[in-house]
Amino acid sequence: MSAIVHAGPTPSSTAPPPAAPSRDLALGAVVMVWIAAGLALDATAGLPMQRAIGVATWVLLFALLRGERAAERWQVAAAVAIATAGEYVLSAALHLYEYRLTNLPAFVPPGHGLVYLAALALARSWPAVRHARALVRLSVALGAAWALWGVAVAPRPDALGLLLFLVFAGFAVAGRAPLVYVAAFLLTTYLELVGTAVGSWTWAARGAGGLLSIGNPPSGVPGVYCVLDALALASGPAAWRAWERWWRLTSANASSA
Repeated sequence: MSAIVHAGPTPSSTAPPPAAPSRDLALGAVVMVWIAAGLALDATAGLPMQRAIGVATWVLLFALLRGERAAERWQVAAAVAIATAGEYVLSAALHLYEYRLTNLPAFVPPGHGLVYLAALALARSWPAVRHARALVRLSVALGAAWALWGVAVAPRPDALGLLLFLVFAGFAVAGRAPLVYVAAFLLTTYLELVGTAVGSWTWAARGAGGLLSIGNPPSGVPGVYCVLDALALASGPAAWRAWERWWRLTSANASSA
């Protein structure tokens, strides 16, 4: 459901807790393991099991958020809200992809929160900060190779993937938080490859009224998540400041009453 020298939204809002300098890499690893485990369980699950996976995903998200600052919590909340709305637009309205049980699985909204939080954590980790420029170049090169394969070689043509790759490349090269977008590239490519491989969701062969071919998954699908990350980066802090202003105003009115 985002960080070259400015390897995150701001140094103060995304700095890891001082007592746990290795937490960021561990958080990313936990999320990637849970993605694989949750999707493997979903592959043959009915609605009750899907809901149980959803509850477990919410529990994991809240547990990981305990180690984060208020700024990151608000960003994750924004990511969950925006991504959930996007799911209904892209899946239910535009039918670009469909989930196995033709519903919105209960684990999807908190799953977006986990992916966004993991992108923030990996972006501020010391290996990412130390090798920022190399990671940006590598991710763009890999994304370009996949996108070109999708339109020139793949048995299932993927014009949408190429367009989405251009979105990702724009965010990675010129965006406000390049390392978050690079981390999103890693996490969401992994997520989409696993999810489509086990059949949790399937992308339509064509979109935009049949004008665009689509891979399963589209090669540039991280571009969609980069848009989500950018919106969460912008709206999360704004919502946090609005909440603080409201709280101070309420407290002042209560004390003067």
